[in-house]
Amino acid sequence: MTLALPSSPHWAPTTTVTGMCNAPADKGNVREPYSPLASSPMPVMRRMTWAQMHEAERRALCDRGLEAIFDAGLKTAIGKIIDDVREHGDEAVCRALRDFDKVTLTPDQLRASADEIAAATVAADVDAAIDDAIAHLRAFNERLMERAQDWSFESEPGLIVGEKITPITSAGLFVPSGKASYPSVAYQLAVPATVAGVPTLALVVPPMPDGSGRIDPAVLVVCRKLGITNVFRVNGPAGVAALGFGTQTIPQVRKIVGPGSPPVACAQVEMQRYGVATMMILGPTESVVIADDSADPVLAAADLLNEAEHGTDSAVLLITPSSTFADAVDVALEVQLAQLPTARADAARAALGLNGGCVFVSSLEEAAEVANRWAPEHLQVAVAPQAEAELLDLLVNAGEILIGQSTLFSAGNFVIGCPASLPTGGFAHVSSGITADTFLKRTAVARSSAAALERMTPTILAMSAHEGFPAHANAASIREQRK
Repeated sequence: MTLALPSSPHWAPTTTVTGMCNAPADKGNVREPYSPLASSPMPVMRRMTWAQMHEAERRALCDRGLEAIFDAGLKTAIGKIIDDVREHGDEAVCRALRDFDKVTLTPDQLRASADEIAAATVAADVDAAIDDAIAHLRAFNERLMERAQDWSFESEPGLIVGEKITPITSAGLFVPSGKASYPSVAYQLAVPATVAGVPTLALVVPPMPDGSGRIDPAVLVVCRKLGITNVFRVNGPAGVAALGFGTQTIPQVRKIVGPGSPPVACAQVEMQRYGVATMMILGPTESVVIADDSADPVLAAADLLNEAEHGTDSAVLLITPSSTFADAVDVALEVQLAQLPTARADAARAALGLNGGCVFVSSLEEAAEVANRWAPEHLQVAVAPQAEAELLDLLVNAGEILIGQSTLFSAGNFVIGCPASLPTGGFAHVSSGITADTFLKRTAVARSSAAALERMTPTILAMSAHEGFPAHANAASIREQRK
């Protein structure tokens, strides 16, 4: 079964345009450089051909974003912060703020006051955008809650089995703030938790990077709108530890979620040793676009840059069967990169160069193979409409799948309502984004009649004897004897 490809792209030039020629023939797994623009001797995207890549090369492409998190030196450093918080509580949290964030606070200043939350304001358009996003997230997660209902059935006459679904007892939400303002992270975490009905919520956030010790007002606005009053300014790793152990000021929680830098991700992993539940790794951001000649290369370039601009540790892939399309995307990338601030453009070049690039495939089936192996945080499908459904069926490993070029990554990041805190580093193979389900637990419930127990007793006795548990057997046989 082969997915049909468009015969000719709607954007293809009718006259010769410099740099729009097909890429040169492959040599090994990386295509030779071409010139998309006279002023740019190298393409923005590193070029690879999946069929010609050795297994080691494929593995190197797909293994990303975890080295820093599991670095031995980082693990040791984070371990010292965790030990300090465990032993000294608020004092250690303040010490970490002083040493790493250059902010001097006393323990009584860690909590955001009710007045501080009430007084927080943002521009009117941002306030309206937050309301819009919260409404979409609430609708999505309320629908999930409708599906997460207690259930039971009679598995044999007299034996009723099922599940009772309830919220977890407490959760900690980590919102990054070191580089910029991220209210979107706050509502992406907090709306699912509040919809799920978690009784104890605590949100921790590093203070603004200006040294004032202030919490980002946009994050406080989100907290006010959602009724979250346990808000604390912390250093990232120390805040994660404080949530896990509890301090004189910060409440102990049983589960911690939220994206962050490698030190924050490392702290979350380390706190699992102390009985804290955490989610999948939420590390450096990443995305994949699967596109064919039917897609608009200018829009494809814009969507590739969406996640690529985050940082030099981001990774972004274009997967396509068309070298002509890749040429056109590279042209568009050069134009759009020139319009970005230098730091964002440098990050994007790293994400599309050393960390990612363009992978050529022979078919959309092979495109799905590559995407499933890479297991991206964000995945956009920009192919001919007649191929969308079949390609979607083939895609199984991704934090999110956005279909069509009107479903852009930034819409998913900010407002669509589907989860945007998603697994990175290949963890989409085994985990999902943060939704109300993240904050629910399932308790098995069963009820057996005497007749059903009588039918099950031979199985109980046989397995008890086989595994050497006489008291297990006695619990069943004593009931038989008392009939």
